[in-house]
Amino acid sequence: MAGYKPVAIQAYPVLGEKITQDTLYWNNYKTPVQIKEFGAVSKVDFSLQPPYNYAVTASSRIHIYGRYSQEPIKTFSRFKDTAYCATFRQDGKLLVAGSEDGGIQLFDISGRAPLRQFEGHTKAVHTVDFTADKYHVVSGADDYTVKLWDIPNSKEILTFKEHSDYVRCGCASKLNPDLFVTGSYDHTVKMFDARTNQSVISVEHGQPVESVLLFPSGGLLVSAGGRYIKVWDMLKGGQLLVSLKNHHKTVTCLCLSSSGQRLLSGSLDRKVKVYSTSSYKVVHSFDYAASILSLALAHEDETIVVGMTNGILSVKHRKSEAKKDSLPRRRRPAYRTFIKGKNYMKQQDDILINRPSKKHLELYDRDLKNFRISKALDRVLEPSCAIKTPEITVSIIKELNRRGVLANALAGRDEKEISRVLNFLIRNLSQPRFAPVLINAAEIIIA
Repeated sequence: MAGYKPVAIQAYPVLGEKITQDTLYWNNYKTPVQIKEFGAVSKVDFSLQPPYNYAVTASSRIHIYGRYSQEPIKTFSRFKDTAYCATFRQDGKLLVAGSEDGGIQLFDISGRAPLRQFEGHTKAVHTVDFTADKYHVVSGADDYTVKLWDIPNSKEILTFKEHSDYVRCGCASKLNPDLFVTGSYDHTVKMFDARTNQSVISVEHGQPVESVLLFPSGGLLVSAGGRYIKVWDMLKGGQLLVSLKNHHKTVTCLCLSSSGQRLLSGSLDRKVKVYSTSSYKVVHSFDYAASILSLALAHEDETIVVGMTNGILSVKHRKSEAKKDSLPRRRRPAYRTFIKGKNYMKQQDDILINRPSKKHLELYDRDLKNFRISKALDRVLEPSCAIKTPEITVSIIKELNRRGVLANALAGRDEKEISRVLNFLIRNLSQPRFAPVLINAAEIIIA
């Protein structure tokens, strides 16, 4: 038995996602901070001005959080019913929000009581936004109408009645104060021009529209509804550029990265996907614990905030760059010190002395050496081995099969032991690298 040869653990190709620059960039966030809100988080919006606070709309309250605070630094709760779509103005000084009762309230960030109240919608207002000139607000509601409001006079300027179902999303152009876009459950996305009193472009999304996003340049429009995300070229009259179907459930929110080169989408399938805006391919994906309703990115992508249906707000902060130690470190031996003499060639008069190194057998090798085949198989089926290093388990099964004792090793097992074997087979049989070996084991168990 002194000449026992240990089982050679076969090296299998490692399966895993390809490491790209996007993988490194989007994985460079700390462990998420989770904040419990009073209800489903329907909207998250970042201020565009320092210190880049963000507004969270949940239930009948709007909370303002600092970038790194886990408690609200301000709360607006002057709502009789559910609040919707709290949105900052471009200068970060004003905040506008809709509500279930059809009212729209305008708040000063430094105060608590509403500065203005706009009454005119007869049903819930789900989308509000400031126009590019900062003096008007556009709103869309469940009464099928889109309205334009004047902030100084608190008056309604225009009403558009072109939608035939709930208007649930919208956004205003960042360049032209007269242009704004709305999406409706009538499957259409319309661009309105305040100068013409009617829509200038209308596109058919094909599903109830949950979110729309206008690129900063105003040339591209993104709509989300059902499982589809569609990109439209507004400079060509609303021509469809690409249709994406990467989510398994309804897409609820859209967001652009700070550079404008990545598009993010959140869905009820609990995933956030990141797309390249040049190829429109998925370059990264995040997983969350519950269905996602809202999504926002801070300045320079420093923070990603996701709101979910269970009222949890997930906040991820980017890892800071490693700081160099100010204290001088003790100098350690150079690399060449450790490899000194590694490539030394024996001279004619040299005497080479080999120091035999004692090799210790692994526990499963000891069992195989003593013909304890069932014990060897049990050892490699332990979770610490079967889950972390399945290639060792597969190699032992292969060795037992080569010896012709695999059936004996599997025989005489009770229900608990055989379920452990079956769990390993179910988990790994679908992998091409393990399939040839595991199919034999599965046939023996079935037989």
